[in-house]
Amino acid sequence: MKPLLLPIAGALALFSGAALADTSVSAVTDLNVRAGPGPQYPVTGVLKAGQPATLTGCLENSKWCTIAEAGGQGWVYSDYVTAEFAGSRVIVTQRPVDAGIAIVPPPADVGQYPSTYTAAIVPGEPVEVIDAPPQAVRTYVTEHSMEPVYLEGEVVTGSSLPDDVVLGEIPDYDYRYVYVNGQPALIDPATRRIVYVVR
Repeated sequence: MKPLLLPIAGALALFSGAALADTSVSAVTDLNVRAGPGPQYPVTGVLKAGQPATLTGCLENSKWCTIAEAGGQGWVYSDYVTAEFAGSRVIVTQRPVDAGIAIVPPPADVGQYPSTYTAAIVPGEPVEVIDAPPQAVRTYVTEHSMEPVYLEGEVVTGSSLPDDVVLGEIPDYDYRYVYVNGQPALIDPATRRIVYVVR
C-alpha cells in the first residue's frame, strides 16, 4: 500500500461552528488511515512513521481525527499522532483542553461494528518490525481469512492483543496471525505483540 493518503469517495462533513486553525501533526509509527472514524471503515492509506500531515479536526469525546495530506483526506486514531502545543510535542489524544482543535461531526454512515468494545489493543513501545514475510505466508493469511475481532484502538506494530483473542497458526512459521479491526497482522505468540501489519 502506498505511504501517502488516497482520496476517499465523498467529502467529509463540513465543520460546524467557527473555523479553527489546522494543526500540523506527524505519525509516531506506520498508521492506518481509514475512510471513516472507526475500525469498521476500510483502510485507504498509510501515514508512515514521521510523515507529516494536517489535522483538520476531531470527533467530540473520541480519539478519531481527520487529516488531509497529498490531496486526500482520511481518519486516524489520535493515540499515534503528535503535534506541538505550547512549545511541547504531545500525543494528540493528550492535548490541552484549549488546543484549538476543531470539533467535526460524525459521518452519517457509521458502518457496522460493535457499539461497545469488550477489550482494547494495548499500546506499547515500538518494536523492530520483522522483515516482510515470505509470499507463501502472505498468501496463506489472505486465503485463510479469519472473522475479525474488533478492539478499541488501532492496529500498529508494538501493540499487544488481549489474552482472549484467538490467534491463527501459519504452517512452518514462527508467528501467528489475526484479523483485528479488519486488518491482518502477524503476532508474536510469546508476547502477543503485533510484529507486522499485512498491507
